[in-house]
Amino acid sequence: QVQLVESGGGLVQAGGSLRLSCAASGGSIFSINAMGWFRQAPGKQRELVAAVTIGRTTNYADSVKGRFTISRDNRINTVYLQMNNLKPEDTAVYRCAAGSAIERLPTTRYWGQGTQVTVSS
Repeated sequence: QVQLVESGGGLVQAGGSLRLSCAASGGSIFSINAMGWFRQAPGKQRELVAAVTIGRTTNYADSVKGRFTISRDNRINTVYLQMNNLKPEDTAVYRCAAGSAIERLPTTRYWGQGTQVTVSS
């Protein structure tokens, strides 16, 4: 029903920046009320990095507060993750997710394909 298309991953040196984009299509406003970014590195559990609602309520993982900013353009159903001061521990596959509420994102049906972020030291 909902399709999520991601872009913006890549290779960057520690201290650098990247911006991820995720565009949603095909779903109701309710289905994409919450959109966010998860990441998973080899040997680690998937974690919620940041999320935002249509009303622009935001959540951030403690590890990225002050460095990452999530934003949303409701006109085109697109969410952005601006990642500054990247660290090697940020290296992971980042996946966009959409759902009815931030707390329900971990079990949502709607996921992007994933984009690799690699931070070199």
